[in-house]
Amino acid sequence: MDPAPLFELFRGSFATELLVAATAHLGVFRILASGPLHPETVRAELGLEVRPFQVLITALRAMGTLSVDDQGRLALTPLAACHLVSSSPHYVGDYFSLAAGSPGVLGMVERLRTNRPAGNDGGGVAFIYREGMVSAMEAEESARFFTLALSGRARNVAPVLAQQLPLAGANLVIDVGGGTGVYSIALLRANPDLNAIVWDRPEVLRVASEFAGESGVADRLELRPGDMFRDPFPSGADVVLLSNILHDWDEPECLALLRRCAAALPPGGRLLLHDVFLDDDLGGPLPIALYSAALFSVTEGRAYSVAEYRRMLEATGFSVTQCLPTRVHCGVLVAVRRSE
Repeated sequence: MDPAPLFELFRGSFATELLVAATAHLGVFRILASGPLHPETVRAELGLEVRPFQVLITALRAMGTLSVDDQGRLALTPLAACHLVSSSPHYVGDYFSLAAGSPGVLGMVERLRTNRPAGNDGGGVAFIYREGMVSAMEAEESARFFTLALSGRARNVAPVLAQQLPLAGANLVIDVGGGTGVYSIALLRANPDLNAIVWDRPEVLRVASEFAGESGVADRLELRPGDMFRDPFPSGADVVLLSNILHDWDEPECLALLRRCAAALPPGGRLLLHDVFLDDDLGGPLPIALYSAALFSVTEGRAYSVAEYRRMLEATGFSVTQCLPTRVHCGVLVAVRRSE
């Protein structure tokens, strides 16, 4: 069974945090009470950078409180105009302000205003690693905790990815930031002639070695430590897998990593971009908008749409050939390295 409904419940707290932040702290609905405004005007009024503004507005649109008119301007929906504007006789914003001082809401407001993930004050950032950054993925205990926690979703999704995407004829897949190696193991089990390299941080690979030992495919699976932004890219691949990687980073880092992937692949080589996808108009769906808020809270990224990923891929030498659903709101974009 697809556990997606459980993940939707788990991430529901982000709806509360964003709605209360918009209502009680940022004044989003007050700004738009007089009529539609261009998004950049609203962003300037809120004093937010691009990434937090996009996370917030996508969620509010997905909640049915904001819309976009035919001129591309942000506008209140009838629901918001009736209940979230203080001059309305049916205003409920004061009720939402009961949660305005809760730690979760205050933390979200701080992250929106600073554009920094939780822990980026010197205490370390969960999930992500970059040179010069204190990361939870560099300490043995926290790296083990987070890696095992993330594997719970991967165990449900990886077999579906392998089933959806036969790799007959492929020789070597590089699983960039592959964590426990669960995705590589699933691909190896489904493709007896395939080999794989899981490329990740040393502390993460300690956990991956345990999974590899129990996999039955350890003879075709290499665990290679490295920094995906700085170290030489493993050579010889005809397939590169980025599973739930790019959503951890802002667009400049995404483009930099995609360029490295393109340089490592021969013409015709495949890039498998496995991730969650927002609607192309960035107006939802709500489960992905809330997941985007979760990513925003603990990484430097957010959720992206297929259109955004397509633009990034085409800018770095790839052509997208198909998009297939997997599980837990995820899907895989298949891109081919162009001959240039």
